[in-house]
Amino acid sequence: MATLKEGDKAPNFTAKDQNGKTVSLSDFKGKNVILYFYPKDDTPGCTAEACSFRDNYQSMLNKGFEVIGVSTDDEKSHKKFETKYSLPFTLIADTDKSIVEAYGVWVEKNMYGKKYMGTARTTFIINEAGIIDKIIDKVDTKNSSQQVIDLLQ
Repeated sequence: MATLKEGDKAPNFTAKDQNGKTVSLSDFKGKNVILYFYPKDDTPGCTAEACSFRDNYQSMLNKGFEVIGVSTDDEKSHKKFETKYSLPFTLIADTDKSIVEAYGVWVEKNMYGKKYMGTARTTFIINEAGIIDKIIDKVDTKNSSQQVIDLLQ
């Protein structure tokens, strides 16, 4: 499993979005991308994070950034999540876990003493050349978009 650092090339990926459309990171070449990984659709923390990006989506676009969310949920789950919360950005279904593994965010977690594998909530800010500029590994779910904006100032 890769441990990515700021300055590394962002691993390319190709997967389906919430509309069943095939999306690749390379489709966004020449654009800045906020690629955020989250554990599960429609859970309290993940909903707060997605809604934070939704509420500040226009200002992200104005700063030249596209927002892409990735979880291991399937397209149908993503579509429900998008519809329920009017999410205006792409949600990638990483059902085979190839993207979370390529980005090094598929990790062992521990809840109430029970160990299991899951997605570490992490945000990657990727520049137009496909290089990782910033990595946020301590995501504040309610203020996730503000964390990104603060880094972009």
